[in-house]
Amino acid sequence: MTRFTIDRSVRRVGGGRVLIGGSPLKVLTLTAAGAHIFDRIVAGDDLIATAAQRGFIDRFVDAGIVHPAPARPAAPVAVTIVIPACAASDSVLADLVAACHRSGAASATAAPTADVSVIVADVIIVDDASPIPVGRVEGATVIRHAHNRGPGAARMTGLGNVVTPFVAFVDTDVVPDDGWLTRLVGHFADDRVALVAPRVAATGGASVLDRYESLHSPLDLGDQPAQVMAGTGVGYVPSAAIVVRTAALRSIGGFDPSMRVGEDVDLVWRLTDAGHRVRYEPASHVHHSSRPTWSAWTRQRVGYGSSAAPLARRHPGALAPVRVSGWSAAAWAMAVLGRPLAGAAVAGGTTAALAYKLRAVPDGRRQAVRLAGLGNLFAGRALASAVTRAWWPLAIAGSLVSKRIRRASAIAAIAPPLIDWLVKQPPIDPLRYVTIRVADDLSYGVGVIRGVIDEHSTAALQPDFSSWPNRPRAGRPRVDRPRPDRQPSANAG
Repeated sequence: MTRFTIDRSVRRVGGGRVLIGGSPLKVLTLTAAGAHIFDRIVAGDDLIATAAQRGFIDRFVDAGIVHPAPARPAAPVAVTIVIPACAASDSVLADLVAACHRSGAASATAAPTADVSVIVADVIIVDDASPIPVGRVEGATVIRHAHNRGPGAARMTGLGNVVTPFVAFVDTDVVPDDGWLTRLVGHFADDRVALVAPRVAATGGASVLDRYESLHSPLDLGDQPAQVMAGTGVGYVPSAAIVVRTAALRSIGGFDPSMRVGEDVDLVWRLTDAGHRVRYEPASHVHHSSRPTWSAWTRQRVGYGSSAAPLARRHPGALAPVRVSGWSAAAWAMAVLGRPLAGAAVAGGTTAALAYKLRAVPDGRRQAVRLAGLGNLFAGRALASAVTRAWWPLAIAGSLVSKRIRRASAIAAIAPPLIDWLVKQPPIDPLRYVTIRVADDLSYGVGVIRGVIDEHSTAALQPDFSSWPNRPRAGRPRVDRPRPDRQPSANAG
């Protein structure tokens, strides 16, 4: 039996027969049978689905309309935990190994009981040529690389020694909560699920950097569950802590050992390309330490950005610095060029076009105004982010020759973090918060450009202006799969 939760983006209109929401944004017209299944999900019923009902549920799940709640496994699940390590102290590793063993309800030698969900069969530390070799760590098997090969290669060495059906990967700067594995393994009751990730929250602290990270860590993907896939609201999960079905991981060749950053994003996208599901489950928590110094923090952000170009080459079309409607991009371009009325006319045109596409949907005009308005606002934010992250060389060059571009670039850099500060009211004064956000974006952008140069490819700089609404097909007045007006960046952890 499985329970589901409704994604918070979903709106139900037309007497309950039309759903608007999910990721990417969709408009689904329900049959009577589909509406009945959705009613049961809304009521919180446990569902034992027939084959026909499973089809409806699968479509809801794949659309990001509903999210399965993990259930307790029918039998204990055996997991091996692999820790890639480089320059971590023995005391840190000892504490992490102890926490890993607490992640399960029993050890491999204990007799399982009805309360056991996870058995930690082994913890494998792969010492990736640390300057001071890792010593003996109680409760762990230590394997050492003679030469540093990177985290992906270290994980693959660990995977080669795994004999359990599931493997978890945990980084050395992560502190897992007790029971974090128990809250994840229930998702594997769905045979299509290959990988599940917890929420990676910042550990917090008194410094300004710690306080900023607690609000804006690139590893923290929020408090809402999600289907993970390129082009959706949660397009990746970091490998700071993940659980993977061992057979599925081996079937796609595991992590790419040649990638030192972005290997986790690459893995997720290859799994979904192979037809597997990847889930993000924020009910499970681990904690991640921020970098201790500003220079280390900047190097981390630059490293994240440098993964964009190799990912764009490996996965054409999956990563773009901005993914917005072409109509929305045109409206904002008109405004920047000093033609606000023309921009407003274009935005109005998108609303009219969407209203026509939704003409068969009850209350379609009002929904068109809402969707088009939100879409244009999200597009403005996404374009502003691209200016300060991937396109900053163009923004600087344009600012040198045009006062209008200079003003627009300044607004793009300052307005989003200032609005963010006003909404979140963080315990940081606005000047420092905005300054750190700008430094965050520019550091990532420096990495993007460095990766573009190294890869000899501009794919990571190319926007996706795929427009929606698409032209409706004759005889098919209902809507399916309009594109979102935002796309997450690929931040490899």
